[in-house]
Amino acid sequence: MLKIKKGDKVRVILGADRGKEGTVEVVFPKKGTAYVPGVGLYKKHVKPSVARDGKGGIYELFRPIALSKLAVIDPKSGKPTRVKFQISGDKKVRIAAKSNQLIDTK
Repeated sequence: MLKIKKGDKVRVILGADRGKEGTVEVVFPKKGTAYVPGVGLYKKHVKPSVARDGKGGIYELFRPIALSKLAVIDPKSGKPTRVKFQISGDKKVRIAAKSNQLIDTK
């Protein structure tokens, strides 16, 4: 079970985008990465013959970021926290380590 899921508010804790926050849109568990809009921007130089629209140029694209560089935002304090798992009834739920608040809303 992953500690970061789609829809989680996360903060980048390592790298060039350190300190940026966003909401996870897609998680790639096998690659260990996640797509967070506004994080991982890079510029790609494309020749006119290769581009789909026939025009070259410099395109700004986002690439997925490693899950190890992300921290879940604590719902109570708004600061980054680790994630714990706890058995609640017959379900396994995620809990913020700092405030012991439930992260899963479903």
